[in-house]
Amino acid sequence: MQAVPAPAGPDSRPDGEATGRVVLETRNASKTFGVVRALRDVSLTLRAGEVHGLAGENGAGKSTLIKILTGFYQPDEGTVVLDGTPVAFDSPRTAQQRGVCAVYQEINLIPDRSVAENIFIGHEPKRFGVLIDRRKMNAMADDIVHRYGLMVDPTAKLGTLGLGAQQMVSIARGVSLGARVLILDEPTSALSGAEVDVLFKVVDQLKADGIALLFVSHRLSECYRLCDRFTVMRDGAVVKTGTPAELPRNALIAAMLGREGSGYGGRDSAREKHAAEQAEPALHIEGLRWSTRVRDVSMRVVPKEIVGLAGLLGSGRTETFKAIFGAQKADAGNVHLKGRALGNTAPSRSIRSGLAFLSEDRRSEGIFPRLSVRDNIVASVLPQISRFGFISRRKEEALVRQYIEQLGIKTAGPGALISTLSGGNQQKALIARCLSTHPVVLLLDDPTRGIDVGAKEEVHRVIRGFADEGLAIVVTSSEMEELLELTDRLVVLNEGVSVGEIQTHDASADDVLAILATNTSTNTPSL
Repeated sequence: MQAVPAPAGPDSRPDGEATGRVVLETRNASKTFGVVRALRDVSLTLRAGEVHGLAGENGAGKSTLIKILTGFYQPDEGTVVLDGTPVAFDSPRTAQQRGVCAVYQEINLIPDRSVAENIFIGHEPKRFGVLIDRRKMNAMADDIVHRYGLMVDPTAKLGTLGLGAQQMVSIARGVSLGARVLILDEPTSALSGAEVDVLFKVVDQLKADGIALLFVSHRLSECYRLCDRFTVMRDGAVVKTGTPAELPRNALIAAMLGREGSGYGGRDSAREKHAAEQAEPALHIEGLRWSTRVRDVSMRVVPKEIVGLAGLLGSGRTETFKAIFGAQKADAGNVHLKGRALGNTAPSRSIRSGLAFLSEDRRSEGIFPRLSVRDNIVASVLPQISRFGFISRRKEEALVRQYIEQLGIKTAGPGALISTLSGGNQQKALIARCLSTHPVVLLLDDPTRGIDVGAKEEVHRVIRGFADEGLAIVVTSSEMEELLELTDRLVVLNEGVSVGEIQTHDASADDVLAILATNTSTNTPSL
């Protein structure tokens, strides 16, 4: 059996680099897309034998930076430096050839091929320079997976393995390419607790082998378990860099969210008083669990109340909504709507029971871009406005006109393609679709994502108006200040667990950060 050479130890890298030596860095990198400046003067340093954590909320610039490091994009300004020499990777393949590889949360491998074939695809060992030497390839793959403690058969089809094992094969592929820099982008997002433990051991071995690692995760417990240093990004710029000792959890969270603004608070106390007097909650959640994303969520929402789900990206906000609505089948827990238990939930049953859900992903899970404004608004109520399989045009027109006027949707007419509307007006059309089902509880997942300030205020006006009319509303946002301004009360989530709540009247971002920092676990959750 001919084995692949083991990666060099931390003090004996092939090029003589010692642990701690700078391998890859960006110097003052900037990137602009149209009018959006995605990166602003970003400098990042990755060292051999070190795990560097990259932290930041959605839109902070992490993905753009990773794509520059791996050759998807070229910086408009600044440079990428490898071993002290400026480089310009013109493609991810070029970056891989120079030892810079990325492993993403989505498995970008071929499920019908074997483990060994996936590890060596594109650089298979050959016989006579033409034929693939499968025996040698299997032996080399076997050496790599065993070096990192992976109990995987190199000849097994990748698709027969669990997600955790497939993720490890992605990492093994990077090792086979001679990676000196490995970027792990949300590698644990779909893994179970046991699989996460295996990944941690692999990362420890990669670090011992002198590989420079960039680690991205929204689970802070994982970051503090693995990372030697952090870089925190916000709005396309680096705002903090330091070791875990220099950036304890509360300081890291504050840097991610931007705690300079103390928040708005100051919601209308009349609504809070009315909410407190309600005897029966419109929505009552107890011990909700789904996979590793939602581990124990409980909350209570009454009519005319706007409750926010607060937490860092990856805290389980979207997954909680999907489990409540039935888009993902919960593993455990109870959902009560106006005192009645919703068993075996599914979206269709939830809608009939009085739940409505607006997804955060307007483009992929919201609008039907090739259909009209009219068709998008009535999509959830076609049975109610039809008879004997024929749509009542009179009922349809009345309903659509009602919501266009009530929500102030700016459109050339009900027959206009929804794709011709601005983002804010598309969002209002989707809210109209939710309201057309006459819900008692409205779940809004980041409803102002991707829309401008003016449109955001319009959506806020709509949300407040329907709460005043009696709806119970639960809302998330990636902006803490928005939640403090819009809601009556916040339920704080951390790694899939509801860890506290706070009234937003006179509250500040610091109050929420204190709950998050206090309840960030030191151990990775497992089931």
